[in-house]
Amino acid sequence: MAMEIALWGLVGSLAAVAIAELVLRFIYGVGNPPLYVADTRSGYRLAPNQALRRRGNYMAVNQYSMRGPAIAPQPDSHTLRVLMLGDSVVNGGWWTDQSQLLSVRVQAALSEQLSTQGQEVEVLNASANSWGPRHELGYVRKFGTFGAQIVLMVLNTDDLFAIAPNAYDLGRHPAYPTRRPPLALGELVAKIKPYRPSPRLQALYDQPGDRVGVNLEAIRQLQQTVKAVQGRLVLAMTPLKRELGQAGPQDYEKAARQRLKNLTQAQAIPYLDFLPQLQSLEADSLYRDHIHLSPAGYHWVGQQLAQFIATAGSPSTPEPSIRTEPAAMEDVLGDLW
Repeated sequence: MAMEIALWGLVGSLAAVAIAELVLRFIYGVGNPPLYVADTRSGYRLAPNQALRRRGNYMAVNQYSMRGPAIAPQPDSHTLRVLMLGDSVVNGGWWTDQSQLLSVRVQAALSEQLSTQGQEVEVLNASANSWGPRHELGYVRKFGTFGAQIVLMVLNTDDLFAIAPNAYDLGRHPAYPTRRPPLALGELVAKIKPYRPSPRLQALYDQPGDRVGVNLEAIRQLQQTVKAVQGRLVLAMTPLKRELGQAGPQDYEKAARQRLKNLTQAQAIPYLDFLPQLQSLEADSLYRDHIHLSPAGYHWVGQQLAQFIATAGSPSTPEPSIRTEPAAMEDVLGDLW
């Protein structure tokens, strides 16, 4: 009798585990996280050619690790192509459905503005969580600008303090897996366990020196790279939510922001700072958390970015024969790694 009870108990436990596994996997998408790969230039990027659904949100990554559908290496002659670079604000993460992405919002708004000109618009989304200017420069050095007439870098205040590209904790940090877990329950347990950065990663955070200056130099070098292929770099910055309060940015953030503004003026880079606009609005509904935008925020910022791009204009599309491939520019650009 006791053995029979124990057997039924075991069967019940296994059934409970199986039900939990099915619910986590097929309702919440746990066990199927977005995967990452190491990269010698950008440190890491989303693994190419993957599609998944998490908590009802669809996420697709193309052959170039972009958040979006597969693309041709070069745009059609009648298409305005914009290459958008950024961190999790641009990427959206698994918590943002593909249809709500900032790049999708910009494309829709820009298409509407340019509809009378008979021009198609394509906005590419090259981004990853926690990327900074050096990651984005590394991505462009590896893949080029895909014939984009405009390269739009979207920063947030924290990006000015980003560490150097690396893959030290790739596959170790639960938010940056390199393989799918055998069980959804395994992913859940991994997220609950406390995480500590590896000593090598911690050393990058502790590294002395002018981190802001190095990131600004990455932006300057990206400007050189984009100009070399007859494109135009434009820059926008979204603030942290706490910067919208009465106190505004902290003193060290104000200093970094001013240095960025000085760089854009010196390099003639069109620059849109969202801080003044958002400080004048009731912006709570535009933020998902302290840094990421909500769907309403993506819609509003997307409208502003589309207007910004249309106002900034774009250079004429050059003939392919005069384009310079990124590999040919390696010798003239300094190494920020």
